[in-house]
Amino acid sequence: MSKRPFLGWFASPSILIAVAIAASFLAIVQYSLRAHIAGELDPGGYTLENFTTLWKAVYGQAFVTTVMLCFWTALFTLLIGYPLAYAMVRAKSATLRSAILLISLTPLFLGEIVRTYSWMIVLGNRGFVNTVLTSVGLIDRPISFMFTVTGVVIALVHFTLPIVVVMLAAALSHIDRNLERAATSLGAGRIRTFLTVTLPLSIPGIVAATSTAFAWTFSAFATPQMIGGGKVQTISTMVYQVGFASFNFPLAASLSLVGLLFTVAVLTVFNTGIHRLEKIGAH
Repeated sequence: MSKRPFLGWFASPSILIAVAIAASFLAIVQYSLRAHIAGELDPGGYTLENFTTLWKAVYGQAFVTTVMLCFWTALFTLLIGYPLAYAMVRAKSATLRSAILLISLTPLFLGEIVRTYSWMIVLGNRGFVNTVLTSVGLIDRPISFMFTVTGVVIALVHFTLPIVVVMLAAALSHIDRNLERAATSLGAGRIRTFLTVTLPLSIPGIVAATSTAFAWTFSAFATPQMIGGGKVQTISTMVYQVGFASFNFPLAASLSLVGLLFTVAVLTVFNTGIHRLEKIGAH
């Protein structure tokens, strides 16, 4: 009798999902190599024209905008998420830790569409932010957040923050506090202990959280589409417009495929560049 009689049953769902993902990926690859016939939904013969079309400036600008959004979102999410995760892990009060955890995870309880609509109300010309700034006399006319990169980044930071906080909290909770106590006993102050012990040891968590935030933002669609209003074009919004507005499924498939490969390349370069920092953290 097998030592693991239920292993096949437990593994079968993941195998089915892997097969479905592989079949979808092959379908995208196949569509990306087919020609678009105007007025028809069925693709034509095999061609590489879809990939040469992507060299146009409008698609290049979409790639640049997407990377810029990912970079700023990952940066600001890290700057906001690290103090929250640190406070959640190190707070002495269980009530305070629970409150920080609840506030941090609240965005996950809402759907992406609901969150995005909420930000449209907050960031509009007559929204909460502009109304407050105008009322206190800081600005004379509303600041344009909607249909700008700034507005999209603000909404994406809120969208990504829960995941980053959870990943950073997990990394910080595994740091041996005795190392910090040893540094303190040797005369290091709180700031020096944090900079020389806590921060380096949390670098693996920072790397994982930042990479996840970058990849998550890269695939975001509803927020750039609704907050950007068509003026902030990303790869995902461009795929939607090409595929479902122009019904050019081959070009949409090639754009998706290049976007996927571009994401893998960017994350590879990103992880390679900070690999030395991980080694510093390990030591």
